[in-house]
Amino acid sequence: MLSRPGAQSPAALLLPAVAFAVTTAIVLTVLGGAMMFWRWTNESAETFQYLSIVALALLLVPFVSLGGSAARLSARRRDDRLATLRLLGATPADVMKMTILESTGVAIIGAVAGVVLYYAISPLVGLIHFGGTGIGAAALWINPLLIIAVIASVAVIAGASAAIGLRQVNISPLGVRTKQSAPTVRGLRIIIGLLGIGAAFRALQIAKEDPNFTIFVLVICGAFAIGVGILNLIGPWAISRAARRSVKRARSAQRLLAARNILESPKGAWRQVSGVAMTSFIAVAAGSLMAVAATDDPETAIMNADIRTGVLIVLFTSFIITACSVGVNQASAIYDRRELYVSLDRLGMPREVIENARTRAVMSPLLLVSLGSAIIAGILVFPLFGIALIIAPLSTLVIAASLTAGIGIVWLALMATRPVLTTVLHQPERI
Repeated sequence: MLSRPGAQSPAALLLPAVAFAVTTAIVLTVLGGAMMFWRWTNESAETFQYLSIVALALLLVPFVSLGGSAARLSARRRDDRLATLRLLGATPADVMKMTILESTGVAIIGAVAGVVLYYAISPLVGLIHFGGTGIGAAALWINPLLIIAVIASVAVIAGASAAIGLRQVNISPLGVRTKQSAPTVRGLRIIIGLLGIGAAFRALQIAKEDPNFTIFVLVICGAFAIGVGILNLIGPWAISRAARRSVKRARSAQRLLAARNILESPKGAWRQVSGVAMTSFIAVAAGSLMAVAATDDPETAIMNADIRTGVLIVLFTSFIITACSVGVNQASAIYDRRELYVSLDRLGMPREVIENARTRAVMSPLLLVSLGSAIIAGILVFPLFGIALIIAPLSTLVIAASLTAGIGIVWLALMATRPVLTTVLHQPERI
């Protein structure tokens, strides 16, 4: 019954399903490619097996983040209804069951569609060359039991994210219904983040001297996973600090509105740009690897070409994740603030001012988090490659191109979600 038309358009239900489908298809494709390397028996097999583990570590957090964003959008459309049910006497257990049931159902439908998409794109992905020849679609196919495990994982992520997002409805349903939440971001995050970066940096320094290559690769994976996790920890704090300064310096309505929108939910503002932050982080590591593989030694030409191909695949995958994440989060942000936008429109604020404020609320923190994530990645990559490879021309080109593409994706997502805002403004009676 909660899935019936209500305050939001069907896009609030469709977008999460599409995001889950794309996430599942990419996860299965990446897993298939990684497992392909573990079936190799040639001289370069071990190198690519370890590199595949590093690639999975880099992409793991963005995958989980995208799944969580899709689940939050799916859950957000029900907050007011669920809060009303709580005020009418529904127990927290009843609300929890309804929420998890719908979010998990949407996730499973999307994941099953993602499996179909995975099989559909396998022939196209199979055209990619590794080891001097096309890998073929069959090389990417994985065990059906693993496919079922991926679908189950997507469902668990959706259910867990929905349950976490529901805590506030259960704790204070009246606050949700009257829009009285005021989330804060504590400065303790920066201390924990700095300690984590320092620990990861030191671990990489020690592991580089360890003769056991397996331990070295595992430390790299752990350090990069910690680095991406720290981005999610520090990002909201950095954005909220910048927004507070913007509020004090605002000289126009759109600047003030944009800064206030960020302060309303720093975590939500972070989610809107976190995809580009992840891409920026991955780009630093990818650019350094591209610089390593730029030698013209004929004996390693095929391996270097394969490394470059793998790097480009990781970057392309991160861009797809970013595009999906930004689209989902932008739509979610409009639905979260639909009453505000309708009120401003009815008070006479020009549509262009509303759009400018919405754009500034996203683009202002974008450069900050992109540069910050690149710096964190550079710190972690430094013990592995040194400063010469990090700032090498090819590495710099990859990083710059990735940042430009990421910013472009966010801007296109903002433009693409304009019709969503138009629908909200033209149908205020559905609020």
